[in-house]
Amino acid sequence: MSEIIETTSGSAPEIDNEGLARIDARGIHYRRLNELVREVVRRGARRIEIVNVNGQRYIAVGLQEKVRVDIHGVPGNDLAAFCDGAEVVVHNNAQDAVGNTLNSGRVIVHGDAGDVIGYGMRGGEIFVRGDVGYRVGIHMKEEPRRKPLLVVGGTAADFLGEYQAGGRLVVLGLTDSARRGTVVGDYCGTGMHGGALYLRGQVDPSHIATKFVALSEANEATLADLKPILKQFCELFDYDLDRILDERFWVVQPFSHKPFAGGYAANP
Repeated sequence: MSEIIETTSGSAPEIDNEGLARIDARGIHYRRLNELVREVVRRGARRIEIVNVNGQRYIAVGLQEKVRVDIHGVPGNDLAAFCDGAEVVVHNNAQDAVGNTLNSGRVIVHGDAGDVIGYGMRGGEIFVRGDVGYRVGIHMKEEPRRKPLLVVGGTAADFLGEYQAGGRLVVLGLTDSARRGTVVGDYCGTGMHGGALYLRGQVDPSHIATKFVALSEANEATLADLKPILKQFCELFDYDLDRILDERFWVVQPFSHKPFAGGYAANP
């Protein structure tokens, strides 16, 4: 494993024989930190460990290489935004806008995450072990060859899946916060017009935006489709699959692909 060189000044680290570079983010401005990440990737690093992260923004933004970035500490907003192939692993909590407009790759958060997670993502995967905030999965979309996946192990706040146009959004309600009530906040599925949203556990129908979506219990075929996703979640975060399946699942799906079509029509 390589030594960290002049960590306080932000000098570029060496890359060891296994393609690993270690960066100490203590006291480094976010712009310089991201320059270091891009620099070691250009020099051939295939794994990057960043320690002492304390709110630095835009880490791993726009990475297109098949590189793994391990983050120790709490990264700031827009982690892995516009990523296209990298794997980013956070061994703590993360702030807002994780995976903003993610194209491909994978983001794994071992703690909680903030608001607008997966905003506009059109591919790739995001797995969060804990709870998430408001407007998670907003404007998710999919393309013929890309179908994004966002899995939350805990609960989500208001406006989950707002304007969702594609992909799959799964909320499992496994954390202590789920025991205090429903797994989602108010206005779930507002403006949703594509994709599917899956909820596990207690769901209050009054929290679902029934003007736009229908709530139904998952059938055996749906559960069979979910099993590979749930298995992946269990492998990442050391959960028991049988425990997760030993609870009711719900499906939220849109009534229409054009929920606001009438709102733009000219009056006769």
